[in-house]
Amino acid sequence: MNTKIIWANLTVEDLNRTTKFYTELGFKPNGKSKELTSFLVGQNDFIIHFFLKEVLKSNIKGEIADTKQGNEVVFTLSADSKEEVNNWQREVENAGGKIISKAEEFGEGYYGFVFTDPDGHKFNVFYM
Repeated sequence: MNTKIIWANLTVEDLNRTTKFYTELGFKPNGKSKELTSFLVGQNDFIIHFFLKEVLKSNIKGEIADTKQGNEVVFTLSADSKEEVNNWQREVENAGGKIISKAEEFGEGYYGFVFTDPDGHKFNVFYM
């Protein structure tokens, strides 16, 4: 099998809220429709589509994880310094994200924090 590209499909309740949140964090817009909002992330432009929950549920013919009960996936965003981690934390809070664990040292040479977006999708930002 020769996969050309991989991307993520997540669900949200409110496309406008999601668009505003990720735009405020500086993610690059990749289009929006009545069913989804999409962003490009990182140097390689990883694609994350945020679909309205009922649309993706119908498309995959199954249940969607309840982000209040557990994690579907945890995305990691790399930072170039501890200062950048701290800046990310402030930006996430200002944009309306929820800080799960504040920036801290965890393990030798690792510094970071964990947050969720307004729909409960979990990310961590770390410097190593």
